Amino acid sequence: MIQKQLWFEKANDYRTLHIYLPESYFNSHQEYPVMYFFDGHNLFFDEVATYGTCWGLKDFLDTWDKDLIVVGLECGHKKNERMNEYLPYTVSNGFLSEYTSLGKETWKWILEEVKPYIDSHYRTIPFRECTAIAGSSMGGLMSLYGLIHYNTYFSKAACVSSTIVPCIKQIEKDLKHIKLFEDTKVYLSWGTKEAFGILNESSLDTHSLTYKCNKKIYELLKDKSQMFCQIQGGHCEADWAKQVKGFMEYLWKNKDIQNVW
Repeated sequence: MIQKQLWFEKANDYRTLHIYLPESYFNSHQEYPVMYFFDGHNLFFDEVATYGTCWGLKDFLDTWDKDLIVVGLECGHKKNERMNEYLPYTVSNGFLSEYTSLGKETWKWILEEVKPYIDSHYRTIPFRECTAIAGSSMGGLMSLYGLIHYNTYFSKAACVSSTIVPCIKQIEKDLKHIKLFEDTKVYLSWGTKEAFGILNESSLDTHSLTYKCNKKIYELLKDKSQMFCQIQGGHCEADWAKQVKGFMEYLWKNKDIQNVW
């Protein structure tokens, strides 16, 4: 694992990149696809994860049959930094209204600073077909926003337990007015333990507002997306780790895993 700090001008501070290189990188001249993840400190090791449990991404990648570079983007941790940096829309009511929308500035930093740095310092395949974005919660919202608005850079996104409900009208408007490339792939998911309004969290959620918002996005994306409801899934890294194989297989392989819908 490699850590690199890059200056984020809007925050007037550095942000850490957690960079995973496959073992084959060190004994070949091969070029690799790249997948960027938000909340990079929560991906690889329990000891540095915010709540003591990571996604187990390193263990998965070390044994997966496809090699790629993963770049974990760490957010700021002071006060409301994460919420501000990962909010791409202005929200006028609800719990997100108390935060400052700096998501567009974060995306500007990713496209103008982070991606050029990675592509110039590592053997990447820089084209959109070989570049993906992923995240959970606010990071899932940012991933969806980035795929929609920067589809010329990213062809794939994993949007896990995304905070889409407060922004659904803006997301719908974007999807209706922005044309995405035909090969775009989006993974949408949430868990029954985080879908408010569920009466029986042991069965598929087809009633909550979380479901309805994901379904709207799924229908607008048509054949470009997969929607997955995690039975007994909560809003935490321990449960998101259980989805890693599923969304990685869906996004990076030429076959779909079972779609529960």
